[in-house]
Amino acid sequence: MTSSLSGRRFLITGGTGSFGQTMVTRLLNAGAAEVRVLSRDESKQDAMRHRLRDDRVRYYVGDVRDYDSTVKASRGVEYVFHAAALKQVPSCEFFPLEAVRTNVLGSANVVDACERNGVEALVLLSTDKAVYPVNAMGMTKALMEKVAQAHARNNPGARTRVCCVRYGNVMYSRGSVIPLFIDQIRNGVPLTVTEPAMTRFLMSLEQSVELVEHAFHHGQPGDVFIRKADACTIGDLATALCNLFGVPAKFDVLGIRHGEKLYETLASREDLARAEDFGEFLRVPVDSRDLNYALYFEEGDTNRDHRVDYHSHNARRLDVAEVMALLRTLPEVGAHLDEIALPTVAAHP
Repeated sequence: MTSSLSGRRFLITGGTGSFGQTMVTRLLNAGAAEVRVLSRDESKQDAMRHRLRDDRVRYYVGDVRDYDSTVKASRGVEYVFHAAALKQVPSCEFFPLEAVRTNVLGSANVVDACERNGVEALVLLSTDKAVYPVNAMGMTKALMEKVAQAHARNNPGARTRVCCVRYGNVMYSRGSVIPLFIDQIRNGVPLTVTEPAMTRFLMSLEQSVELVEHAFHHGQPGDVFIRKADACTIGDLATALCNLFGVPAKFDVLGIRHGEKLYETLASREDLARAEDFGEFLRVPVDSRDLNYALYFEEGDTNRDHRVDYHSHNARRLDVAEVMALLRTLPEVGAHLDEIALPTVAAHP
């Protein structure tokens, strides 16, 4: 985060989550004047308060579903990162209206509150599951993106610059399969693999934060920023973890769960047709046409694009050795490996 953000005031919704806690620390290190955390879990807020012990962090107990919560939390801040969401695919499948209330209506509350309070910039966090969604979580995140784009399209003179980021699985974040696999390895039970051939994008928490920072600095109203990423199969991920911990690779194959896909898509061919490539990042600008489609009905659109989607089956795929090297870069995995490497100290008689 650049020094230009020193002395500024921020709000992070869902700030007690994996992304939120990492972003809070980075903002404090960058010299932020104040960082507000809005979340429902007062227990996690209390733990965060004791861990950070920094008076610049202010904690707001509230819910993005409640408009008043978002208005009060965003009053007087300059920049907002919206990370609050229901993220568990099976949970959203069984309770889709709850996903709508948080991921769609809650996001709309955040957008409206930011505009009302004159916030300079708002970045909303989306997911690869929003592209060609087949589950309620992805559908609601896709609608969240539409809410942000509609705000840009319908309010060209808006005070708040609203854009989105879209990324794949964040390794060792809340809901990641990696902590589950490590627990199963430590307990000596087979790893519960849904489908070994299933592929997913892999991204570190640090990379997800860098994507949000990039959108924050470079985003225009309605933009969606995507970070390119490598992928691997779930089978290779499980095997790599077993190899790291020195145990035989034994799996209990469960089959694909409710609402899951064999692979995920970060950018559709429609996205890529208008995207700008910035090396590590893609910028997909909002389609800013109005409702006057006469040109297309009368003359037709002769432009034909033959791009293919950018998904985890055609992205660069890591093999087991490469996945092992990537896992070693995760502090949490390193801590577990250090634990098992410590010699046992014999008790004194």
